[in-house]
Amino acid sequence: MALPALFINAVALLVACLGAALLFITRLLEQRALADLTAQSEDRAIDQPMLFLDVRTERSQRLAYRVGFACLGLALAVSWLSTHL
Repeated sequence: MALPALFINAVALLVACLGAALLFITRLLEQRALADLTAQSEDRAIDQPMLFLDVRTERSQRLAYRVGFACLGLALAVSWLSTHL
């Protein structure tokens, strides 16, 4: 494997690791938010309306998931291209 292909694969690995870390952190934050919401809901009376996550939190989680999966897809494409060129 030539040096440029090795460098391109190293960049692809870095992008993949960053994307995976973003997905992992987003999932942890989502679980914490849902656990907090569950704890708040248990203290409420049965006739009160349900609690939901706010729109900003849901949008930020959705954006983080999209960026994380885009990073993984980009890393896969770059790695595949470096082996075929």
